[in-house]
Amino acid sequence: MSEELTPENPETEEAEPVKQRKNGLYPGVSDELAASMKSGWADTELHGLEPIAQAAHTADRRAALSARFPGERLVIPAGRLKTRSNDTEYAFRASTEYAYLTGDQTQDGVLVLEPKDDGHEATVYLLPRSDRENGEFWLDGQGELWVGRRHSLTEAEMLLGIPAKDVRELPAALTEATGPVRNVRGHDAGIEAALTDKVTAERDEELRVFVSEARLVKDAFEIAELQKACDITARGFEDVVKVLDKAEATSERYIEGTFFLRARIEGNDIGYGSICAAGPHATTLHWVRNDGAVRSGELLLLDAGVETNDLYTADVTRTLPINGTFTPLQRKIYDAVYEAQEAGIAAVKPGAGFRDFHDAAQRVLTEKLIEWGLLGDRTVDEVLELGLQRRWTLHGTGHMLGMDVHDCAAARTESYVNGTLEPGVCLTVEPGLYFQADDLTVPEEYRGIGVRIEDDILVTEDGNRNLSDELPRQADEVEAWMARLKG
Repeated sequence: MSEELTPENPETEEAEPVKQRKNGLYPGVSDELAASMKSGWADTELHGLEPIAQAAHTADRRAALSARFPGERLVIPAGRLKTRSNDTEYAFRASTEYAYLTGDQTQDGVLVLEPKDDGHEATVYLLPRSDRENGEFWLDGQGELWVGRRHSLTEAEMLLGIPAKDVRELPAALTEATGPVRNVRGHDAGIEAALTDKVTAERDEELRVFVSEARLVKDAFEIAELQKACDITARGFEDVVKVLDKAEATSERYIEGTFFLRARIEGNDIGYGSICAAGPHATTLHWVRNDGAVRSGELLLLDAGVETNDLYTADVTRTLPINGTFTPLQRKIYDAVYEAQEAGIAAVKPGAGFRDFHDAAQRVLTEKLIEWGLLGDRTVDEVLELGLQRRWTLHGTGHMLGMDVHDCAAARTESYVNGTLEPGVCLTVEPGLYFQADDLTVPEEYRGIGVRIEDDILVTEDGNRNLSDELPRQADEVEAWMARLKG
């Protein structure tokens, strides 16, 4: 990684010269070099750009937001780069609220809705192209020659369908602003500082909750993106099956790296840390260390999802016999989870309660656990009332899905887990059974076996659609699919 000269104060005004980084190899910039770097560059402004594919949808989303908060200034930041170590940063990911309302993903961006007449006027505040007069474009660590070209404000306006202004002017404008203001917190400390005496935590939370609940029902663009995410994810799972022999020779990280390659080739990234849990690691719900052995005769629980370039993620789990064939006990446990998932998916339909699919799946698993003698002589209803099945089922059976893997997380309980399903809702159905390696309450042969099956389910007008049905689920179909891929 090359060294660069960076400004000591990134908040300096545009006209101030960029200063060199401490311990840089060059002592400074000569007047002659500075003059040379200012000239001789072709005009690269882009003209005639078409709006991004979701521009009409983001306009509708902003209109709904405007109607909810009339007469109030609304501030939604994208966020800033986060330091990984010293002068290296994590890859930037725009806040979900900002990306949902603008379609933009650039760092430091801020959407502001200013009250006007009976609605709002939206403006997106962005960093303009890096300055060539003061050398920012080649001296600043975030300059164009170091990290790539930014869109000009004019280009951004054409792409997003929103007037664009220089974000460096925004803090001062917000400091002087009057009237009621709401801000989505947690993404931009500079914006929060400018608004510190104008906002309250309660009012800001109401804004965050509204945007979260707005995403409960997906529009046509979002549904298409989720389907794309599931399709790419299915290809990533196929990639993994084809290299299980290499994973056996190395570790779970070969599986992690294989899936990540597909995510980066066809999407933006993985939507969350991939769970590549082989053997007893499958009983750890969020096993993301992925440093364990992959052994023939054991199961691989692969929970992974691709995030599309527009930031919509899949969330899919398959539990696979590493050698391609389930043992009788593995199949018995797998079939129980499959039956529970079938019951859960059948309960997903318009007018149903969000909890219904969870209750349906948990009932099936409880029946199996009683049948296997693990819960004594209690009835199914007694077990469910006391939650005793949770020793082995552990988690809820699903969650909302969208731009976040656990989407709509700030929504009110009455709108989410106590809410009613309607067409356009997308959720996961993912029952599981987990027998810990040190669980003395189950027969020894059960210990260290974990099974989860997860699919992404869209509520439709007449029921539901499984967006991830490209991947087989029934045990015989899984074995046949693996045999075909392994050749």
